[in-house]
Amino acid sequence: MKATSATPSTSAPVAHNALPPPSATSNARSSRIAPHSHIKGLGLTSDGLAAPDGAGFIGQTNAREACGVVVDLVKSRKFSGRALLLVGAPGTGKTALALAVSHELGTKVPFCPMVGSEVYSTEVKKTEVLAESFRRAIGLRIKETKEVYEGEVTELTPAESENPLSGYGKTVSHVIVGLKTVKGTKQLRLDPTIYEAILKEKIVVGDVIYVEANTGAVKVVGRSDAYASSYDLESETYVPLPKGDVHKRKELVQDVTLGDLDAANARPQGGQDIMSVMGSLVKSGRTEVTDKLRREVNKVVKGYVDQGVAEVVPGVVFIDEVHMLDIECFTYLNALLESPMAPTVILATNRGNALVRGTTDIVSPHGVPVDLLDRCLIVKTDGYNREQIGKVVQLRANVEGLKLGSGVLERIAEEGERGSMRYALQLLTPASILAGLSGRSQIEVEDIGEMNELFLDAKTSATNIGADGGFDGGKMW
Repeated sequence: MKATSATPSTSAPVAHNALPPPSATSNARSSRIAPHSHIKGLGLTSDGLAAPDGAGFIGQTNAREACGVVVDLVKSRKFSGRALLLVGAPGTGKTALALAVSHELGTKVPFCPMVGSEVYSTEVKKTEVLAESFRRAIGLRIKETKEVYEGEVTELTPAESENPLSGYGKTVSHVIVGLKTVKGTKQLRLDPTIYEAILKEKIVVGDVIYVEANTGAVKVVGRSDAYASSYDLESETYVPLPKGDVHKRKELVQDVTLGDLDAANARPQGGQDIMSVMGSLVKSGRTEVTDKLRREVNKVVKGYVDQGVAEVVPGVVFIDEVHMLDIECFTYLNALLESPMAPTVILATNRGNALVRGTTDIVSPHGVPVDLLDRCLIVKTDGYNREQIGKVVQLRANVEGLKLGSGVLERIAEEGERGSMRYALQLLTPASILAGLSGRSQIEVEDIGEMNELFLDAKTSATNIGADGGFDGGKMW
């Protein structure tokens, strides 16, 4: 492949690592395209059946329908403390299924993904990493009704008086704050400590705020839309004038996880002086939480639930490459699944019969001990045929904004069937760069052929390894 300049006398071959010429749209901001950006859900119909091509998924109808049943069980809170095991060859969509489950559950249900090798940390114990992930996957929705004063600030006047401790200077004795809503106005006489909070929040006339009656906390909701200007870009958030009375009862909902509560109670809070702040900066980033502290947090949470103040929301822990866990982690995983506060667990592995890590003689299906396999619902992912690979490639090309020429889709699908679908998808972006160097706006078949000359797929690379372990029978590099 050669690209030539506009002047024939200066024509020269362009190297493969040459940068494409700047285009008219090079200044536009481009967002990163993740491997699973096209997955938007499981793509199920209202009766739970998988559409052939839905929500970014191609094929895998049985696995998607099985995961749809699990989603319904999680939403009805009847699957807590149980495990789902996704098994299948590499590149068959196990991680995509877990992300689709996350999309189906929504943002209010905690979803905590991790990889099996994450437990091997030098800072904390392996079991602590697992316990922390489980706690972060259990949400707590706290509902609290507070008396607040809410409205647009119409007056902000600090009242000063002589300082009784000194004959010089004055001090703020109180502050007069006027608040306005659609229904009326009210003037408040507030403590000077609240005035300090007002100064800290940089509140001015025209801001919409609310002041908690019990604690005196001041929160800024935004700027009143009456002060909105005609600028195209604004640095402030404009909100409408609050309805109802200035003094009202407001229900506030806050979502936290048990992991957040554990971390907040495990990390001792220092003073506000500079030495305490510097000391907190140089401390280790991770703090190991004791079982005693977790029991105390559980006791407090149970009290909130019994009072009707809070609601426990069991989430999902996704452990990819679960065969990387060792026998200690598997036994601890059994204990975590039996605990009273346990989330739903989704495991994924691409192993067949494999040695359980941490042992020398225990060979188990999928590299998972049999006692844990008995607790799992197992879902198998199928391989893709040429037609399905072509559909996935076309879908990714649309997501990445790439144009495919005549015959390109069939050629890439053929490469995916011969090698793997991941290899086929990885050919798209480099081929588009070569097409751009040739002055074309779409990928052609010759670009794919040149990609095969430059790069090898895993199966081709494996055939180049000789019987003695070297490349092409030569010495080991």
